Amino acid sequence: MTRTQRRNGLGRGLASLIPDSALELDGESGPSRALRQVPIDELDANPEQPRECFDPAELDALAQSIRTHGIMSPLLVRREEGRYILIAGERRLRAAALAGLTEVPVWVREVESAADSLELALVENLQRSDLDPIEAARGYQRLKEVYGYTQEEVARKVAKDRSTVANAMRLLKLPEFALKSLRDGQISAGHARALLPLAGDESDLKQTLARIVVRDLNVRKTEKLVAELTRVDATTRAMRRTRVEQTLTFATKVITRALKTAVEIKPRKRGGGRIVIQYADGEELDRLIDHLRQTQK
Repeated sequence: MTRTQRRNGLGRGLASLIPDSALELDGESGPSRALRQVPIDELDANPEQPRECFDPAELDALAQSIRTHGIMSPLLVRREEGRYILIAGERRLRAAALAGLTEVPVWVREVESAADSLELALVENLQRSDLDPIEAARGYQRLKEVYGYTQEEVARKVAKDRSTVANAMRLLKLPEFALKSLRDGQISAGHARALLPLAGDESDLKQTLARIVVRDLNVRKTEKLVAELTRVDATTRAMRRTRVEQTLTFATKVITRALKTAVEIKPRKRGGGRIVIQYADGEELDRLIDHLRQTQK
C-alpha cells in the first residue's frame, strides 16, 4: 500500500477503521478489526497523542459515568511487540482506571506509521471537540513539519478548511505566556489571532493582554487596540530610523571632510559598526597615515 493510498483511506476518519456491526468482528474481517477486552496494564499511551491537558474534574465525571454505564465507545489500539498501543481514547482509559476497571474494550487495528496514529488521534479528538486550540494547532504542525504533510493534506485529513488549519497553526507564533492565557480561557482563539501582530514585542503583548482581561474586551475591540498600537509602533520605528540615518549622514560628512577622502559608515543591527576609509593608492594611504599622526600630537 502506498503512502497516498494509506492517506486516502485514513481521510475518511475513524469510521473507516471501526466495523459498523459486531458481526464483522471476527471471521473474514480478521484480527485487525477484533473487539476484545484488554487488561489496562497491557495498554501503553499513544506517543503521538495530541492532547496535552486532561481536566481532573472532567475525568472524575467520566469515571462516575463509566462506573454506572460502562465504557460505551471502545478504545482504538494497535499491536506492537506484544503490547497494545493506544491510538484514540486516552481520556476514557484514564477515567476507566479511576473507576477501578482492570480491563477495557478495544478495537484492534493495524496502523502502518506513527503519522497515521497521530492523524487518527487528531481526527478522533477533533470529532469529539476534545482538543483545545493549541493542541489542535500543534497536532497540525507535527503532521506538517515532522511527517511531511502539506497544509492541504492536513486540512483534508481532519476535515477542516485549509484556512482553519492555517489560522490554527499561526497561533503558535505567540509566546508561551499568551498561549497559556488562551488555554486557561482568559482569551479566545479570536483574541489570540488579533494579538499576532504583537508577537514580536513581548512588552506590548503583555500590556495588551492585561488590558483585554481587565477590561473584558471583545475580539473587535482587541483588533482595534492592536491596530492602534501597531500604527504607533510603525511611526516610532520610522522616526527612529530617520534619526539614525541623519546621524550617520552627518558623521560621514564630518569624517570625509577631516580625512579628505571617501568614507563609509556601516552600522550593525545589534549596535556598533565599521568605518571604511577609501584610498586610491599607496601615496594617498601614506598621506592618510601622516594626517592621523598629526591629529595625535
